[in-house]
Amino acid sequence: MKRETQEVPVNLRDPSSNTFTPLLEVKYVKHKPMELICFSSRRRDAGSSAKELAECVELLLQLDEPAEELCDEFLAHAQSRLAEDLSALEAELGAGAGPGHPAAPLSDILEFTDKGCNGFVSNMCLVIASYQDLFVHRPAASGLGSRDVALMAGAKLVEFVDRLMGRYFALVERRIRAEKGVGDNSLLVRGLDRFHRRLQAVIKLLPASNIGAEGTEILVRAAKERIRQYLQALQSFYADCLTDVRQSLAAPRLLGKDGANLAELLGTVSASILNQIKSVLAYVHLFTAKDITFSNKPYFKGEFCSQGVREGLIVSFIKYICHTARQFCETAGEKGATPPGLLLLLSRLCLDYENSTISYILTLTDEQFLGQDHSPVTLVTVLCADAREAAQKLLNHYVKVQGLNVSQMLRKSVETRDWINTIEPRNVRAVMKRVVEDITSIDVQVGLLYEEGVRKAHSSDSSKRTFSVYSSSRQQARYAPSYTPSAPMDTNLLSNIQKLFSERIDIFSPVEFNKVSVLTGIIKISLKTFLECVRLRSFGRYGLQQIQVDCQYLQLYLWRFVSDENLVHFLLDEIVGSTAHRCLDPVTMEQSVIEVICERG
Repeated sequence: MKRETQEVPVNLRDPSSNTFTPLLEVKYVKHKPMELICFSSRRRDAGSSAKELAECVELLLQLDEPAEELCDEFLAHAQSRLAEDLSALEAELGAGAGPGHPAAPLSDILEFTDKGCNGFVSNMCLVIASYQDLFVHRPAASGLGSRDVALMAGAKLVEFVDRLMGRYFALVERRIRAEKGVGDNSLLVRGLDRFHRRLQAVIKLLPASNIGAEGTEILVRAAKERIRQYLQALQSFYADCLTDVRQSLAAPRLLGKDGANLAELLGTVSASILNQIKSVLAYVHLFTAKDITFSNKPYFKGEFCSQGVREGLIVSFIKYICHTARQFCETAGEKGATPPGLLLLLSRLCLDYENSTISYILTLTDEQFLGQDHSPVTLVTVLCADAREAAQKLLNHYVKVQGLNVSQMLRKSVETRDWINTIEPRNVRAVMKRVVEDITSIDVQVGLLYEEGVRKAHSSDSSKRTFSVYSSSRQQARYAPSYTPSAPMDTNLLSNIQKLFSERIDIFSPVEFNKVSVLTGIIKISLKTFLECVRLRSFGRYGLQQIQVDCQYLQLYLWRFVSDENLVHFLLDEIVGSTAHRCLDPVTMEQSVIEVICERG
């Protein structure tokens, strides 16, 4: 059957007025409402507002047009208007962008949210309310049939709203991701709060929609991303602090002025990190402020506090400090390796964290973020153990590095000299003076950060100990007559037998957190290297005598740095004894001459 296409001019009474005033002059093609053109008696507009659109549909319903078609027509007209709002927001996100033209600065997040709420969200609320009045909540005229129409109209509305709100959410998330600054959070939190508040109006109008859950997910993702950014900012700040320490340690010393004071550097670094942590906690605390509407969501009451702030931010940063500290122990011998002063400073920093700082930071965090989440969290004792392990590794590594630095000088001094054809010693070698100077400097450096420690009681003649060509364990008076070039094996055999019964010295044993233990470890490594180098060389008479002089000079100064002076005496005795075994003409220098040379040196 051919459908009627008669054009009918219609004048309908305004329901709100008792007088016959034409509300709209409608030129309308029957059964073709898509071709409806509306002319207001006061103005003509190519685009209709939600109110005007509702008035037109109301007229068409009075003309018995099919409700299903009018639903589609209403939503199509509404979509064009709402699409303009979305396009305006999208244009703002990409304002000024183009080849060769950098994007213009974005408006702040709060201003962007206001534009979206006052434009798109407000218009969406008007569309929903008008649509529901026209199609969903319209009084039933014919029983079950009208109810089915209402259900159909409601399903169309939910699908329409979910689709357009999805586009709006995508734009909001793009703008949130553009927030890269890690300073004050107030604008971001206020913007999210306004977004959440205005979204409640849509949710109230259309509870069947899923936009409530999707909007909450946006808030959750924004909070998680913010925590991730703050963690990166803390890590970057910590790296900058270490760079500053490196530069201070590497700065040339001015004449008459001391170098960088490790105690002052440690205090500066520790205070700076703690202040930065407090600032970050204040920033993220805005997410749970009482005047923020979304703060009463279960996520922000529980998971955000415990798993987000405590575990994801504070605990992760503490673990990062310990992990970074352990990484510094893997650069020994490499070019551009970690300065020893930095190793010592970090060891003390980690020890301070183990003793008090970790407990203080976590207590401060728990007081500010009293969450209701009962998920398992990292215990303070676990973090303290991690920090102590890092401190121990750093201090052990510091001893190793400093010991190897001193050892390198001793090794070169032994390997580059002709010990067989050397001249009679008249002075202490310069390298021995340098060793004593370096050990003294290390003693001062360590003393700035660590306590003295415990020493064994020193004997009254600690600086007057003498060395024979055999160690005390070899009993020179008893075995010297057998030491001749024709019978070397007897002496070597007796020497090795005595070693079996002598006390074993663990060169690379763990170091305690005090100055005496640190210096003892460094001196053990240095003298052990000296001993091994001597065992690989051959000596003449004057070479042996020079070693005697050098060892006597070291004894004069090194005994006061170690926990047990017998340790230094034993190692130096071994060096002199090994030199005698490697000497082609073992004639020793008189002790009185050695003392004169050392005192003059």
